[in-house]
This record gives sequence, structure tokens and C-alpha cells, in this order.
Amino acid sequence: MNKNISSLVNIASKEKRRIIGLMSGTSLDGLDIALCTIEGSGISTNVKVDAFKTIEYTNTFKNLIKEICSKQIVDLEKVCLMNAFIGSEHANMINNTLKDWNLKGTDVDIIASHGQTIYHAPKILHQKAAFGNATLQIGDGDHIAVKTGIITLSDFRQKHVAAGGEGAPLAVYGDYLIFSSTTENRIMLNIGGISNFTFLPCNLNANKVFSTDIGPGNTIMDAYVQQNFDGLPYDKDATIALKGNININLLEALKQNDFFKAPFPKTTGPELFNLAYLTAAQEKTATVHLSPYDVVTTLNKFTADIIASAISQSIQQQAFVVYSSGGGMHNPLLMQHIATQLPNTTFKTTNELLINPDAKEAVLFAVLANECLVGNQTMLSNGISNVTMGKISFPG
Repeated sequence: MNKNISSLVNIASKEKRRIIGLMSGTSLDGLDIALCTIEGSGISTNVKVDAFKTIEYTNTFKNLIKEICSKQIVDLEKVCLMNAFIGSEHANMINNTLKDWNLKGTDVDIIASHGQTIYHAPKILHQKAAFGNATLQIGDGDHIAVKTGIITLSDFRQKHVAAGGEGAPLAVYGDYLIFSSTTENRIMLNIGGISNFTFLPCNLNANKVFSTDIGPGNTIMDAYVQQNFDGLPYDKDATIALKGNININLLEALKQNDFFKAPFPKTTGPELFNLAYLTAAQEKTATVHLSPYDVVTTLNKFTADIIASAISQSIQQQAFVVYSSGGGMHNPLLMQHIATQLPNTTFKTTNELLINPDAKEAVLFAVLANECLVGNQTMLSNGISNVTMGKISFPG
């Protein structure tokens, strides 16, 4: 037997596996690195986060990604170069982090890498009759495996698309396996660049579980702040939004998109919700010269309204607990707006479930890698079953 295959079999046979989950989202804040010990599989999965760290991207690195991200026309050579470059940079970040944690590569069984999404094209967005759903993540897994010496699973979304899905959100699988409860109905809300949630009824009926994108989370707000406030990366603690006023006309115009009328589950990305989307709404409402503070305040309310509306449609007055994660949960005004519109809903963070909310997305990909190795392919109502996600890259 090939020694790499033998090593993989040995890892799959272990009672517990140490898996590093990696996540780099559309907000481009940095690389989330979660070292997890995972035992069991399926609904019996048990996860312990041993260590977590976010490596912030330099402005140079962010700008290189932005040059090829969510654009229909890009330099193909740059895409080719960045696929290898991102993989190598992520490997360097992992190696440095392992040193900080006083660990060696041999202390880790598997790396689970989400990669960097540079374009997401579900049919609901591209609307080209001859083509189906598509998505593209770069940051080659072979480069990570070779440079770290650790078997790497990557490119998880392609199997979901190949099996008939949209490639997102994949959170439904990990959320169902590690956050399902028999005592309370749960909404696992993640507010990253794009906001999404997973619906988890306490009857554990997999046919009722689903995960869906909602619409913009931080993506338009962050891009606008970076453009109009001396290069600030985002509106920390809602400092900017708290100084402005909501413009009702602009707010209503932002909500006028067919995506919001489409049934759950659905996916989207910054290919739709971007500064051009904001500009079109401003031009429609003659608010192009609106104070930048008022624009940020209105964008904050826009994000909150669509999240609250999506949750309200799903829970239909049932008792649910919302567990928040992602960068948006740190925005106090955003969370206040959401909670105000859902007065009978309890809000917590995934800290209550022993998972750092900033680490949650990285942890979920570690769980997907564990399922690839030892899982039994749970059927969920997103319509995709009998799939094992993740492409395997060996170090040698």
C-alpha cells in the first residue's frame, strides 16, 4: 500500500483526530486557524477547540486578492499565480502558528482548508441557461500539504456543486452535527461578509434542517467604510453608524431585489451585494450626496432588517434561541436592531456552546474533514445527500 494511503487509513482509524480548520472569508480579515480534537462522527461528533488564532492579512495581501475577487473580468495570469501563492502563504501561517503553540507538524493529523473564494456563481445570480451552479476557491491544497508536511483536505465546495447544490452555505453539515439539541430549537446565525443561518429544530429531523444565505452581512458596510473613512477596515463597535441617521428611502431601495423574494435555501455573494449595488440604490433615490455617516447607518439597518426578516419567516413564532458568530456579532448597533425586531427570541453566542464564535467557521471545516474520513453521509433538506466533501492532498 502507498505510504500516504496507509497514513490516511491510520488517521481514520484513530479514536480521536487532531484537525486544523482554516477559514478565510469574503471580508478578507485574515486566516482563521482552529486546532480541534474531534472524536466520533455524524450526530455523535464531539469537538474540542484546543487553540485558535487569526492571522491578519497585510494590506498588500488583501489588495492582491481584491484584484481578482468577485470580478467578471480579471487577469488570468494573476489568478494562476495567486492560487499557488495563497496556498503557500497559508502554509507559512500554519507553520508559524504551530511554532507559537509549541507544536510540530507531526502533532496534527489533518489540515482542512476552505481556501479563498474569488467568485461564487449560483445560477440564481448568473442566469445563463447553458450553465449550472459554480463556485471557485483558490489556495492550492497541494502547496499547503507539501510545505507543512500535513495531509490536507481542501476544495470542499466543488462536490456540493457537482451533486446538484450551489456550493454554499456548507455550514448546515457541521452545524447539524455539533450544535443540534433535543431541548431547544436553534438558529445558528453567522454574520460575515455575507450573512447566513442554519435552522435546527429540536426534533433532530434532518429533513427540516436547512442552511441559507440571507444577504449582505458586513460586505457593503466594510467596503464603504474603507472607501470613505481614511482606509479604516470596518466600523468598529458601530462608532460611525452611531453618528448617523437612517435614510428611509435608501433603506427601502436597498431591500428591493429579487434575491430577497427567493425561497430558502439560497446563496449569494459580493458579486451581487457590493458598492455598485449601493450606488444604484443611491442613484434611484437621489441620495448620492448623502452624508457618509448616514450611509453607514442605513447600511447597518439594511443588514439588520434582512437578517431579522429571514429569521422571522423561518421560525414563524416558534420559540428559538439564536446563536451568533462571525464579525458582525461584534457590532452592537447591528445586533440591537436585529434583537429589537425579534423580541420573543433569545440571543446568545456560540461561546455558550463552548465554541469561540470567531473560530466557528474554521471549526466547521475541520468537522467536514472529519466526516470525509469517517462519516456516514447524513441526508439534509438542502437536497444534497451521499456526498463526501474535500479533495485530499498528500505531502509527498
